Amino acid sequence: MTTLAPDEQTRTVLEESAVADLRKGFDGEVVLPADPIYDAARHVWNGMVDKRPAVVVRPRGAADVAAAIRFARAHELEIAVRCGGHGTSGQSTTDGGIVLDLGLMRGVRVDPSNRRAWVQGGCLLADVDRETQAHGLATTGGVISHTGVGGLTLGGGYGYLGRKLGLACDNVLSAEVVTADGEILTASPDEHPDLYWGIRGGGGNFGVVTAFEFRVHPFGPDILSVDLAYSIDDGPAAIRAVLSIAEDAPDEVVASAAVVTARPMPMIPDAFHGRPLVWASYTYAGDVDEGKRLLPRLKAVGEPILEFADVMPYVALQRGGDDTQRHGQRQYAKSHFIRATPDAFVDAFLARAGADPAVAATGSLGQLGGAISRVGPDETAFSGRDALFDLVIASTWEDPALDADRLAAGRAYGESIRPLSTGRSYVNAIDSDAADIVRAAFGSDNYDRLASVKARYDPDNVFHLNQNVPPSPG
Repeated sequence: MTTLAPDEQTRTVLEESAVADLRKGFDGEVVLPADPIYDAARHVWNGMVDKRPAVVVRPRGAADVAAAIRFARAHELEIAVRCGGHGTSGQSTTDGGIVLDLGLMRGVRVDPSNRRAWVQGGCLLADVDRETQAHGLATTGGVISHTGVGGLTLGGGYGYLGRKLGLACDNVLSAEVVTADGEILTASPDEHPDLYWGIRGGGGNFGVVTAFEFRVHPFGPDILSVDLAYSIDDGPAAIRAVLSIAEDAPDEVVASAAVVTARPMPMIPDAFHGRPLVWASYTYAGDVDEGKRLLPRLKAVGEPILEFADVMPYVALQRGGDDTQRHGQRQYAKSHFIRATPDAFVDAFLARAGADPAVAATGSLGQLGGAISRVGPDETAFSGRDALFDLVIASTWEDPALDADRLAAGRAYGESIRPLSTGRSYVNAIDSDAADIVRAAFGSDNYDRLASVKARYDPDNVFHLNQNVPPSPG
């Protein structure tokens, strides 16, 4: 296929009468560049990504997805799959290709007696939280409610319930998958078990997941949340306290720490606005009174400049970061799994505090372990079973003039941490699609196994806009 400039690709597709044929056999929506809703339909979460697909299709079910895949392949269109569009890399869209936007597929059905939830592939975390909490149930999600369930789960998926209930992908009992040839399959321990293994941590390499069957658990409605902010002088002690608590914390606890630039807000003294702070956070996903017994230990470090402890609805905590991570901001993220935490790690983690606050990235340390670590390393494709933490280096900004400096600062911070990591990464937060980076993120054994699964279900690498694992030869 000859590669054309994006506007030429778009024009070529618009001239094809086949678009009319697609509409005839398609129950969903077909959005073209001339349509008034095109700009809204093409935008994704990361404001740095500005691509112009030839067509955006919004299927209503697996049959529509299969029809769209067959159409795309017949007309040699690159395929991008979008659920929430939350990836910083912008791989849920394409220039001149076709976007499969699953946003019309947001149904959730809960069977409380058997503790199962059937979730369509376009659901956001908020959809699942709302329907499951209506029955006093939950499954592991992320920490931003407008994140897509599909992308989160396919890469692993952890959040406030991960140490207690396992990863999102650990709670997948089966999935409906539309493959590169338009076939609709069930992936489960009994049907296509190799595909079932691959979609649990292997990203979107194998097809479009149009529905998940999740195991759900009794939980809620409340969760204990504790936030403590410290001056950078107290930072080393605060970080070591988080690391110490994480060593023997019960599964209900998720401890985290971040080095941030303080935004102007009433609860932060004016003298600290615009300065680096260490933010320590803890959640307790269990009996609230039991969680409160841990408070003296959590507060035993220094003199926090902010102290907040509250019992709140779990769904409210899930929405707590929605505004700061709103759509349209410019975004960068990079991940490292951390196993050992020597003094050198604390020093490297806090080194960000010396960076220019106008461009500095945020280092955020999220606790893993617990139920996550009790799943065998070869039971799923997720590569962080032995990690104590996931360190995500992230940056969010508005001004395009800061792009180069923000990206450079984030990458430099990441490189300073990399020698202290396991060498593997959370695939939902890697900053490159280079083959060596992706192989390192998955680990060589998982990568080779994923390549074999890819060769069976997508031998032509139709689904390559992801943390891509090309099919193994032969």
